[in-house]
Amino acid sequence: MAAPPTSRPKLDVTVTKPTPYTFDLGLLLASDPNPLPSSTTSPTTTPSTEAVLASTAREGAQALINQLLTTLPLSATPSGVLLTLPAPTTPLPREKPVPEPKAPSKWAQFAARKGIKPKTREARRAKGSQYNEETGAWERTWGHDRAGKAGARRRHEEEGVVQRDWLVEVDEKAEREGKKEKSKRRRKA
Repeated sequence: MAAPPTSRPKLDVTVTKPTPYTFDLGLLLASDPNPLPSSTTSPTTTPSTEAVLASTAREGAQALINQLLTTLPLSATPSGVLLTLPAPTTPLPREKPVPEPKAPSKWAQFAARKGIKPKTREARRAKGSQYNEETGAWERTWGHDRAGKAGARRRHEEEGVVQRDWLVEVDEKAEREGKKEKSKRRRKA
């Protein structure tokens, strides 16, 4: 039989400090006012700084978990055990002041006066598309490929079909007037 792998010794769950921690459970904050142990003694007898910091961090986390489990209500749900955190009590500072609200633009003032509200995404989509009974699909009413015209144009070009407007009737009177306008402009210049 193989010996079980060596495991770390179980650490104590209770944390005792000369000055107790202060907690803000809403922010999951545990403040330790106790100073870190100094390394004024000989370096051969003191543990490394990393080990001291790791044990201090572990004690802080253990104290916070103990406080959470003993003071807050627990509720069991099908997804697991839940804790309801209280509201934070420690105010957190901002790097910059709270920005002043911007003055409404002329359009925003006009829209508020007239009761104009911006369209929702669904309203914009409904206006921008229409249902084609023949194809059974929604097609755009404006923009690229509106009502399937770009696709129809591509199909006609691929199939070699003659364009519908290959013959355009010219209004001779408008054509003459246009030529007269051009000649007048040339004379003035």
